[in-house]
Amino acid sequence: MKAFRLLTHHPTPPGELWRDLREALPAELAAKPRVYARDMPEGLVAEALRRFATAVRPLQESGRLGLLLFQLPRYLYPSRVSFGYLEFVARELPGLTVGVEFRQPRWTDDEHRERTLDFLAGHGLAYVCVDEPQGLASSVPPVAAATGEIAAVRFHGRNRELWEESGVSPAQRHTYDYQAAELAEWVPRIMSLHEGGRTVHLLMNNIGGGYAIHNARLLARMLADRLG
Repeated sequence: MKAFRLLTHHPTPPGELWRDLREALPAELAAKPRVYARDMPEGLVAEALRRFATAVRPLQESGRLGLLLFQLPRYLYPSRVSFGYLEFVARELPGLTVGVEFRQPRWTDDEHRERTLDFLAGHGLAYVCVDEPQGLASSVPPVAAATGEIAAVRFHGRNRELWEESGVSPAQRHTYDYQAAELAEWVPRIMSLHEGGRTVHLLMNNIGGGYAIHNARLLARMLADRLG
């Protein structure tokens, strides 16, 4: 389940907040069309996080909750403040499995990768691996790493032409039919993530054209053949 947009530093219309939290906003924030967590009083963000956690507890208690996906935006860079926020999330969500997906490539470049992965592991946060178009300024590399009890990979498709285009819908951006050879690249990586019996969640986000279902079945067959 993806975390509420406010909690992942995405712009959030005040009207999407709980009424009492919206009414508690400073007047200058309440008047804006969108607010960001970084601009809100820390107590309000903590309360929003607590309420979100409460909302998903029934799924957790019934054994139906996998990862809570915190997909961070491209404009959130590795910094003292960003690491501090992730530490805050880990502290405020005890007992829940939180996965972190980065859309800013600097988190996993050669300079920051080791620190990022070590930080996630040290705070019980799962690194979410990604497959997406490469060779662009925004491209996050296909790093296969596990930092928690659960590993995860999100397949976003490789629609390079539309990946950085503005004004296109998510369905358009993620319309992509993986070829067998492209999915095969991930089979040994997935097996390494599964080492020791670790649970691995494989999430198809290439939502346009019904390709996600087709590709999920294809990848499942590949993994079944590998496992024998």
